[in-house]
Amino acid sequence: MAARLVGYGHPGGVTVVGAEPRPAYHRALLGSVLDGTLDAGRLALPALPAEVRQLTGVRVTAVDRARRTVRTGDGRALPYDVLVLATGARPRVPPVPGLETGPGRLAEGVRAVRTAADCRPLSEGPVVVLGGGIRGVETAWALSGTGQEVALVHPAGHLMERHLDAAGAAVPAAWLAGRGVTLHLGRRAAEYTPGKVVLDDGQVLAAGTVLLCTGTVAETALARASGLDVREGVVVDALLRTGDPRVHAIGDCAEHAGAVGTTVLQAWEQAEALALTLTGRQRPYAPGRRVLRPRTPGKDMVVLPPAGPARPDNTDGTDDIDGTVSLLDRAGGRHARLVLRDGRLHEGAVIGSPSAVAAVSRLYARDEPVPADLLALLTGADGAYAGDGTLPDEAVVCHCNNVTGKALKDAWHRGAHDEAALARATRATTGCGGCASVVRRLCTTLADDGDDTPAEGATP
Repeated sequence: MAARLVGYGHPGGVTVVGAEPRPAYHRALLGSVLDGTLDAGRLALPALPAEVRQLTGVRVTAVDRARRTVRTGDGRALPYDVLVLATGARPRVPPVPGLETGPGRLAEGVRAVRTAADCRPLSEGPVVVLGGGIRGVETAWALSGTGQEVALVHPAGHLMERHLDAAGAAVPAAWLAGRGVTLHLGRRAAEYTPGKVVLDDGQVLAAGTVLLCTGTVAETALARASGLDVREGVVVDALLRTGDPRVHAIGDCAEHAGAVGTTVLQAWEQAEALALTLTGRQRPYAPGRRVLRPRTPGKDMVVLPPAGPARPDNTDGTDDIDGTVSLLDRAGGRHARLVLRDGRLHEGAVIGSPSAVAAVSRLYARDEPVPADLLALLTGADGAYAGDGTLPDEAVVCHCNNVTGKALKDAWHRGAHDEAALARATRATTGCGGCASVVRRLCTTLADDGDDTPAEGATP
């Protein structure tokens, strides 16, 4: 956000205040630190421009909207003309006796996976992951790849129940079981004492560390104390303004159009929209479709949340849905379930087929009609793959670093002619690595085409 403001010519000073002792970094890649594939230092975002004043290890304790100042824990009063709240979210701690020693204080051996500090070396002994949503599956997958003994406890009868049906959830469950993860589905933690977790059926699990993957709560205390409108999050309008036109909110702390919480890509979109608005190019925030790509390196999966509310257009009051198309290949570890509306993808999931994941993600994100041969789509056999040489300029290839097809092509025209060079130029592939195959395919396509023509505005 700060870098975009400077890039768009914001005339005033920009100050960034953060409570952590290090500058902002990619939280979405914390699982890669847990499994050892990334060093915590690699999470760093590009350095901010010199025009940005950055205060790390400084906690904001109050906002005085009348005086337009923020007060910090070290006694400073920082004036502002415009204030942007990006306070994020805190872990949701389930009401299990022993997990906390007091409000907001986790017991010994218990941690969430929200900050770089949470990814410090784990204690000796087995790890118990509480929660089997996307974050829980990612965490268990990451740790199991290190040889760590892992147990996952989830109260629902199958994993990721908000996004997958039982048949679909069986595929990632098999992936985890194949890497030695013990699944305790339909079970809750009933009590924790250092070294063990007692389940609601009396079973006792050894636990050197308990990792909480049980959701988040928007961090709204500053906004609430300053009198701003807060529901689940800090309420903002289409320009990401609170009820005070000088105060904005973005990211996981903001509630826009009744929705709280963002994906990495949506957070980038909000920062971009607000930077444009604050530099005189009014840009209402229109959230794109959320494409959820769980980070399970080596295994492809995409979840497509409902693209809009139900429409009771039919005379019987039911939703106007064309139908549902499903594919289940237990032996091949593949599953797909797509719900169609008006000949387009409304929601669904694809698991285990890289080509189908790419094709379906693109159709959904761009709201394009599905092809006539749906079986070919679900098996990835129809060639509708984002890396087949028709990579759209606007397609986000690297969600971790918000790198588009155009950015990659421009870097190629400037001389970055292989995956490593493109990574250095754009940071694509330096996050979870899930986009590496698309980047490699783009290199091959451009090389085969002999396309060395400098992009418009690029330096040869």
